[in-house]
Amino acid sequence: MADPTDTRDTGPRVGTPLWAFLAGITVVGFTALVVAMIRLDVAGLVQLARGPLFWVLAVLVVLGELRPVMVSSATAVGGTYPSTMFTFAVLLHLGLPVAVLMQAVAVGMNGVVTRKAWHRVMFNIAQSTLALTAAAVVLGLFGVSPSPGAPWVPSGSDIVPIGLAGVAYFATRAALVCGAVALHERRSITRVLRATVGPQSLVYTALLGLAPLVVVVMDHSPGLVPLFVAPLAAVYFTATLSMRRDHQALHDELTGLPNRKLLIVSTEEALAEARQGERVGLFLIDLDRFKEVNDTMGHPVGDRLLQMVAHRLTHSVRPGDVVARLGGDEFAVLLPSIRDAHAAREVAARLRAALTEPVRLEGMSFDLDGSVGIALFPDHAPDFELLLQRADVAMYLAKEARTGVELYQPDKDRNSPERLNLLGDLRRALDGGELKLYYQPKVALATGSVHGVEALLRWRHPVHGLIPPSEFVPLAEQSYLMRQLTAYVIDAALEQLARWWHTGLRVPISVNISARDLLGSALPEQLEVGLGRFGLPPAAIQLEVTERILTGDQAYTQETIKALAALGVPLALDDFGTGYSSLIRLQRLAVSEVKIDSSFVRRLADSQDDDRIVRSIVDLVRSLGLRSVAEGVESDAVAIRLAEMGCDLGQGWLFCEPMPAAEATGWLRERLGSGPESEYGYRPEVSRSA
Repeated sequence: MADPTDTRDTGPRVGTPLWAFLAGITVVGFTALVVAMIRLDVAGLVQLARGPLFWVLAVLVVLGELRPVMVSSATAVGGTYPSTMFTFAVLLHLGLPVAVLMQAVAVGMNGVVTRKAWHRVMFNIAQSTLALTAAAVVLGLFGVSPSPGAPWVPSGSDIVPIGLAGVAYFATRAALVCGAVALHERRSITRVLRATVGPQSLVYTALLGLAPLVVVVMDHSPGLVPLFVAPLAAVYFTATLSMRRDHQALHDELTGLPNRKLLIVSTEEALAEARQGERVGLFLIDLDRFKEVNDTMGHPVGDRLLQMVAHRLTHSVRPGDVVARLGGDEFAVLLPSIRDAHAAREVAARLRAALTEPVRLEGMSFDLDGSVGIALFPDHAPDFELLLQRADVAMYLAKEARTGVELYQPDKDRNSPERLNLLGDLRRALDGGELKLYYQPKVALATGSVHGVEALLRWRHPVHGLIPPSEFVPLAEQSYLMRQLTAYVIDAALEQLARWWHTGLRVPISVNISARDLLGSALPEQLEVGLGRFGLPPAAIQLEVTERILTGDQAYTQETIKALAALGVPLALDDFGTGYSSLIRLQRLAVSEVKIDSSFVRRLADSQDDDRIVRSIVDLVRSLGLRSVAEGVESDAVAIRLAEMGCDLGQGWLFCEPMPAAEATGWLRERLGSGPESEYGYRPEVSRSA
């Protein structure tokens, strides 16, 4: 079965260098084949065909040509066929005409079975004929010219001519095949030879070295020749197993496309070989609306759709361009050589056009689309990682602007050099004690009592001053620092919590965590160890996660959430109302508290729509037996309205701004245990002076 992502069966355009090369070699090769057939000893061949040896050899050559021994990940070269051993043995024993005849028949049958394009079959017959002819010429120089009527059996003194004939055979095939591959993929022939000749020379040495032994056995007892199949089978299966491991490590299992690891290698090779003034392009492609297909039709249909996308992308680029799957519905395309940005946009438009063609699966028609981000070397980045990052930036710009294709634009890159420098400063801030926790209380709207505090991270940079979390936390989430940052926050919160609890201020602390923290495995263990070290109960600390994190398809199936529930650490759903929760999902979540996003709360007194939204959320949360917390409470009118609705707790500047630990301790000592001083519990005159 032909590989659907293989572009070699696509015929070259007339007049191109590849077309000229294939046509020239085919003409020369078939001319050599005709000359060999004219010189064929027909009478000797007829006599030979009456015995079993001819047919045993013919069957072994045909079978050996059906499947190659793959010894290199450069699959475009096609591997080494075991038939080489028997064909070379026929050349040594019966002469060139019989050898090229058997080889031509075997290659033709291989083309039929594997459904190769006719131009590939013709070229393969031609190049193998020329390789055998080169070997025969070398043997002729030493006076060796066998025929069916006068077979030749080598002796120990014939090692030199046999060895030189083998070198000529291998060199001719390697030069012709690698030349075709280099032209097909628009790569340098030196690079192709370096990638393939080394591994293949080992297999050719073994196969060609066994050929004289086959001849000796043929002369002594033809019936023993099939025994050579056993060592060949061992070599084949060993090489196949090794190649399979190599292929699995470098290719995507579902689509067969190169994976990120192979894309890195290919990109680095392209960058190293790029000439002066030449550009290398890296595209990042993300499918639009693919999740709808998965959710509606299921993952098996989604997988088939991804395979079709892989086929379309591969056949929409030039030979030598690399299409890779990075995971999910994200693909990358490497253009080892591209003229300029305009040419890159043309290729991207062609890729999008291929994606937007309707797809029919399971009796339904699907309309797909994709967003393409383009980054060029050396215009935008000097290496793979930066190219990929900037192609990713361009791709998201294409999604946001709904333009479909975007070239990287430095002025629109949120990941500016200043922000990347900030990441380095953040690492030093963790070690240098620049990060501090501030605390903001959560107050009962009906009684005014304090029900907990939220720990909020603050960073006072020695040069830039106070940097808001919205600037540095997303940077940490995309780097190795997030785990270290979370560990610092939890340790600092537990340490402060212990000081309060062991002096009678028993208020729980809430800590915000990211998706990476929640979906990892270290968080429950870290909490268990920390709680044990400070002698605190699990309910003393609460973890706040955003609605989008906790309601994702993966979130509530993760062992981390189950471990936290088993430990007894409560969860709170933060920023509720901004995500996509459903009643069913909300019931499944192991949360004890739901925090209503401040964007609704602040406009509560002025907007009837926000009033209805908040009331609905409060009623929903109450019906599920959970506690509701309103964020961003900044006025008396909003606090009164929330209390009337039945909202449990409020948090915001009306009650208190976030405070450092020492100030929060004094605030808690003053207010903890004090009763309400108004109908709804909060004390505006105190809060304004705090």
